[in-house]
This record gives sequence, C-alpha cells and structure tokens, in this order.
Amino acid sequence: MKTTAIILAAGKGKRMQSEIPKQYLEIGNKPILYYSIKAFEESSIDEIIVVTAENEIPYCQEEIINKFGFTKVIDIVAGGKERYDSVYSGLLATNESDYVFIHDGARPFITKEEIEALLLEVKKCDACVAGMPVKDTIKIVDDKNQVIETPNRDNVWLVQTPQVFSYSLIKKAYDTLMNATIKEVTDDAMVLEKYGNHSVQLVKTSYRNIKITTTEDIIIAETLLE
Repeated sequence: MKTTAIILAAGKGKRMQSEIPKQYLEIGNKPILYYSIKAFEESSIDEIIVVTAENEIPYCQEEIINKFGFTKVIDIVAGGKERYDSVYSGLLATNESDYVFIHDGARPFITKEEIEALLLEVKKCDACVAGMPVKDTIKIVDDKNQVIETPNRDNVWLVQTPQVFSYSLIKKAYDTLMNATIKEVTDDAMVLEKYGNHSVQLVKTSYRNIKITTTEDIIIAETLLE
C-alpha cells in the first residue's frame, strides 16, 4: 500500500495583507509550511508532493525542503488560479498511490497521530475528512443577512484538512470536475460528493488544527506553539 500527501502552498493569502504568502510567514522562527510538512515527514506516509506558485518553486526547494532536510518530498509542482486547480496538479503528479491526503500548507498544527487515525479510517471507507463539531450556534442567512434557518448544532461540523481519499476515487471525481463548465466547489469532499457519488466520513481531530488566514491567526498560532 502506497500513501501520498499533497500539501497545498500556492495561495496568495490576500486576507493576511502581507506581501509574503502566508505559508512562508514565520511562527516560532520557522515558516508555517515547515510545520505542515514536518507532520507528514514524521508519519507513516510514504511521500509528499508540495504544490506552490510556479515562481516560488526554487524558494520552496532551497528554503524549506533542503534547509530542513525533508526526505519524503518527491516533487514540488506549480499550482493554479483556484484551489481545485492546485489539487489537480498534485493529483496528476501522484504516481501509483493507493490513498492520498490533501492538506492545507497553512494548517501547521496537524499531528502525526491524527494523520495515522485518518489513514486507519480511509482504509475502511475510502473517503474521510478531518473536522470538529462546532461550538457556536450557526445561522443561515439570506443575501440581506437576515436569518432564514438555525441548523441543529449537533449536526454541524467545522471541516478541516487533511481530507483523505482512495486515489482512484478522488482522481476520477476531479477529472469530472475539471471538465465541468461551472466549478462551484470549496473543498475536496465537496468534489467527491458532487462528482463522485460517494459518502464522506468525518473524523475528529482537534480545535488546534486551525488554518492561518488572518493576522489574528498568527497571534493564536504563536500562542499554541508556546
């Protein structure tokens, strides 16, 4: 059995309001991307593919992969305009893998223990996603921000990454997506739900598994590291 992790690091991080892409900003004196790669490097995952902006590939190779001695990174490939474009680039670079993990490079606090738990689960169901039940009440609103529905909190989860799939299953779903005229998807599970006709299992990870998106998240991340 072969397993591959695709780590997405091609985003521009516009909400961070920084000239430096958020995955290369530092927390604890190391780039955010370092921590995401390190978790998979120390897990039982066989290989890692990093997806970044084409002009950032040399920097990623020298300042992340080589500098920190990551040996499981077999390729760094160029991402695309949208997240699904970058995921598809990673899937195309994957060779003869049975299971694939798709992870945001801006989620530095995933642990190797959580990765192993997801691997055990995907062997049972072929599609599983990291997440946690919401803590707050959620409101569904209309285009005027007026409440139209309050879903049962017991049935609402915060979806995270890694999102883990049988490679053949997610690749086929992405093939269909990429040939679609309108692409309205926000994560990999949604691609499978919409184009793969397959159920997705949620697996509890941790509320620490945050995605660093804004300057406030940097402050939280520094606190979590301490």
